[in-house]
Amino acid sequence: MRVLLVGAGGVGTAITRIAARRDFFEAVVVADYDPARAESAVAALGGDGRFLAERVDASDEAAVAALLARHRCDVLLNATDPRFVMPLFRAARTARARYLDMAMSLSRPHPERPYEECGVRLGDEQFAQAADWEREGLLALVGMGVEPGLSDVFARHAADELFDEIEEIGVRDGANLTVDGYDFAPSFSIWTTIEECLNPPVVYEEGRGWFTTEPFSEPEVFDFPEGIGKVECVNVEHEEVLLVPRWVDARRVTFKYGLGGEFIDTLKTLHRLGLDRTDPVTVPGPDGRPVAVSPRDVVAACLPDPATLGGRMHGKTCAGTWVRGTRDGASREVYLYHVVDNQWSMAEYGCQAVVWQTAVNPVVALELVAAGVWSGAGVLGPEAFPARPFLDLLTEYGSPWGMREG
Repeated sequence: MRVLLVGAGGVGTAITRIAARRDFFEAVVVADYDPARAESAVAALGGDGRFLAERVDASDEAAVAALLARHRCDVLLNATDPRFVMPLFRAARTARARYLDMAMSLSRPHPERPYEECGVRLGDEQFAQAADWEREGLLALVGMGVEPGLSDVFARHAADELFDEIEEIGVRDGANLTVDGYDFAPSFSIWTTIEECLNPPVVYEEGRGWFTTEPFSEPEVFDFPEGIGKVECVNVEHEEVLLVPRWVDARRVTFKYGLGGEFIDTLKTLHRLGLDRTDPVTVPGPDGRPVAVSPRDVVAACLPDPATLGGRMHGKTCAGTWVRGTRDGASREVYLYHVVDNQWSMAEYGCQAVVWQTAVNPVVALELVAAGVWSGAGVLGPEAFPARPFLDLLTEYGSPWGMREG
């Protein structure tokens, strides 16, 4: 397997450090718009000749396709933010390479009823091309990070081995992370965080299909394991709700994120001020001439890079899937989860917990694809594949998962 990894930010760099300990691939080309980031990621691996750095503009389909061809890469791993999903997705197909991402094509709210009906849903643009990928015998494995990704694997595992019938699958994400010296320092891309938290959340119900609600709706307190404790979680737009019902039978599917009141208030303030917008606004430049800038890009530039916060960060992050249903005629409720302690991930890999937890899952998936354990054609989510091999290999990577009854 020869991999083109596009994006050498926090998650991309963590991917290289995890993959460097495995032997299932021949080469990884690490490409970024900023060549210094790609070179830094490769240099940190201590001369591992399987990795090399390149520069590429992720929005330039032709350039990405040419880079895939030049290095004879048969897989494109997308570690950029969701704005670049479609050009990279199309470039992989042009080059006849397999494709893997951790976030899907962007949604657009319904123009008249944004908090009741779906407009363009997450992943719609990719699934619209599913027949073409299948006809050409190419695999696009979409939403294969931690959430979405591992959370979807947990849903498939619950359906295969733990339940006869499932009433509800609810992804629940929470943490007790703190960052020294910052009152507000998101542990993941603020661009992506704004996108998923301020868009109308999507809920799935059998007989009704997908529908939307108000942002931050249906608050609940969820008790997270391994000392994290109780965190208030709210509805947030996320890919699992769009993916799980395609392959797993469940009467209801939700995603709730443990944001906390202060974080929610900050996001609401950004929205009120229009600072969550992606369309450029015109402002005076240093020389007085007008310059077009995206307000959301300005917010992101004013905050610390999440990848640099590991040394100041303390605590644990938990990603998991809560499932309620029946087994052998009796009611059952479980929480399947994966916890990463920032102290461990920093000591072991030099990566903060949230980016490491995101990064390990696409590497595990690539190893299963390389071995032929996961195979197929078309646009497929993680729940389209058997879960047990993934969970066993994740444990082999040194990061076991857990299950709590009740």
